[in-house]
Amino acid sequence: MQKNTIPTLSISIQPKLLEFLEGNVWHEEPIPSKLVANNTSYDIGITYRGNHTRKFSKKSYKIDFGTFNEEFAAREVHLNAEYCDPSFIRNKLSFDFFKQIGSISPDCRYVLIEVNGMPSGIYLQLESVDDLFLQKRQLLYGPIYYATNHQTNFSLLTTKGEPKASLISGYLRKLGNDEDDLDLESLIIKINTIPRFDFGKEIVKYLDVKKYLIWLCGVVCTQNYDAFIQNYALYRNGETGLYEMIPWDFDATFGRNWNGGVMKFNRVPIEGYNTLTARLLDVKEFRVQYRLLLEEILDKYFTVSEFEPRITNLHKLLRPYISLDPYKKNTIELFDQEPEFILEFISNRNDYLRKHLNNLK
Repeated sequence: MQKNTIPTLSISIQPKLLEFLEGNVWHEEPIPSKLVANNTSYDIGITYRGNHTRKFSKKSYKIDFGTFNEEFAAREVHLNAEYCDPSFIRNKLSFDFFKQIGSISPDCRYVLIEVNGMPSGIYLQLESVDDLFLQKRQLLYGPIYYATNHQTNFSLLTTKGEPKASLISGYLRKLGNDEDDLDLESLIIKINTIPRFDFGKEIVKYLDVKKYLIWLCGVVCTQNYDAFIQNYALYRNGETGLYEMIPWDFDATFGRNWNGGVMKFNRVPIEGYNTLTARLLDVKEFRVQYRLLLEEILDKYFTVSEFEPRITNLHKLLRPYISLDPYKKNTIELFDQEPEFILEFISNRNDYLRKHLNNLK
């Protein structure tokens, strides 16, 4: 359960190194610095993280401890600025929702960040999807890839319809080796070349279809437009050998896009996007399974009554700290409107998806 106070993490970086980092936002080598949490100091490496978010004034960070840190129960953590989400809560709402419907997703908590004694505001501390993530969930070791850009659409072609330079362009290998890269290439080839008649019985040899469909339900409900082509982690289960999806970067959800703009509740169709989703839903057995899963989720989990207390509690938790965020202190009025905005989206999205369940016959 979320506590009623938010802890502060204090980061100290040598001024020259901070100036270097600010002038080289795509620098990936960790900058040596220190982190103080609960009155204890840790040596860390720090870099910016994200893609388009590096252009914003409030940037997100990746913290590298170099070794396992008992305080954080991690080797590295991600600090998301949530800069484009006026509510600050969409990522957390999404990850908690995915867990509720049966999909693994990262743990997260809110923190206040200070850099060289200056407040940087509210951040969402995200668990890294790595070997420790698997151990915590008693999952066997297996390769993990981050889908870092829109090339990761499970197609032989880019989103512009051009042949890819590499079938695994956009995938950042977090765990695994070169043989795992070949296996991922093979998966993408199979997704695109297995004959239609054989697809249903063949794809189950490579993909955990039920878990993919649960993930699909989560994406379609929260309406993360980008999640079909990026913003996920891909894990090949060490026990089953099958690929599974893990949600990642879900701030552009619940009626807002990646830039914080309003996205109408009917922007993403019930069938979703991407080559893999289209091929799965072309199989009647999978289509029916998806419909049944989605119908249950719309009845039990993706409802105003389920979300309202969570949204209210998170809003109450964060509100006292908005004025302490130098990048968001002038947006309190919008922040206060967001709970109603999100609940209205959930209501409209639920109705929309129910009306289109017949598309899945």
